[in-house]
Amino acid sequence: MEHPILFMTILFEKLGFGEFAHKYPQVVNSWLVMAILILIAIWVRPKISPLSPSGAQNVLEAIIKGIEDFFINITGEKGRPYVPLYLTVFIYIFLCNIAGLAPGLFSPTANTNTNLAIAIITVIGAELVGIKTHGVKYIKHFTGPILPLAPLFIPIEIIGHLARMLSLTFRLFGNILAEDLVIAILMFLAGAFLAPLPLYALFLFADAVQAFIFFMLSTMYLAGAIEEAH
Repeated sequence: MEHPILFMTILFEKLGFGEFAHKYPQVVNSWLVMAILILIAIWVRPKISPLSPSGAQNVLEAIIKGIEDFFINITGEKGRPYVPLYLTVFIYIFLCNIAGLAPGLFSPTANTNTNLAIAIITVIGAELVGIKTHGVKYIKHFTGPILPLAPLFIPIEIIGHLARMLSLTFRLFGNILAEDLVIAILMFLAGAFLAPLPLYALFLFADAVQAFIFFMLSTMYLAGAIEEAH
C-alpha cells in the first residue's frame, strides 16, 4: 500500500535512511510514539508530588487507579506486579492509533507487524507468568480435565493460544486501517484537513475503545494463566 507524504519518512530521508523509512513506515512512526512517551515521562516525573498533588495529577491518578482496579478485579492480586506492563501497552496502542489522525503521520497499528509484535508480548508473556506462578503444574492448563484426554487437548490448546495472537492482531489492524482509509478518502474528496474534522471525535473514541479491547483481552489471558487449572 502506498502512503501519502509522511513527516517521519521525510526526516529519515534527510538522515540518509529514506529507503528504510519508505519500506517500514510503521517502524519509524512507532519510534516517534516511543519518543513521545519517553519525553512525557521525563517531563511529568519531576512534577509528581505525593504530598501536594496538583489537580491534573489527581485526575490522572484517579484514571490510572480505576484502570488498575479493573485489572486487579480480573487477574486478582497475583496480577498486580504486571499492571505497569499492561497499562503501558494500553497507552502505547492508544497513541499509535491516534497517530494516524494527524496529517503527515501514520498509525503503526494499521500494520499487522506492529500488532503481532504486541500480541506476542502479551500472549507469550501471560504464558511465562503462568509458568512462573505454577511451575510444572502449569501443563494442566493444556492437558484438559483428565490426563487420558491430554493428546487431544494439547494440540487444541496450542492452536487456541496461537489464535489469540492472530485475533488480537487482525482485530486492531482492521479497525485502525479502516479509520485511516476513511480519513484519506474524505481528504481526497472534500479537501485536506478540514473534511474529516467532524469525525475526529468519533475516531478518538473508537481509538480508545480499540486500545481498551486489546488491553482487556490481554488481561483476561493473563488471568487465565494465573488461575489454577481445573
